[in-house]
Amino acid sequence: MTWNEELDAIGLLCPLPVLKARKRLLTMAEGAVLLMRADDPATIVDVPHFCAEAGHTLMSQHSEGAELQFFIRKSGG
Repeated sequence: MTWNEELDAIGLLCPLPVLKARKRLLTMAEGAVLLMRADDPATIVDVPHFCAEAGHTLMSQHSEGAELQFFIRKSGG
């Protein structure tokens, strides 16, 4: 999968990964994709909830060992 920007949230605990994703997405163009890497287990729940609330599309999420990867497409709203 391709992405436009990447956010390293490894080592950050809830709610910081979602707060940093929100801030980064504000600077991105509509339709752009953010890859967020995190290792806080709470992001498995927090990121999908954030996307649903903010109107962004969670295109994919998976793990590679302890690292979680989320591909988020920015909405127009």
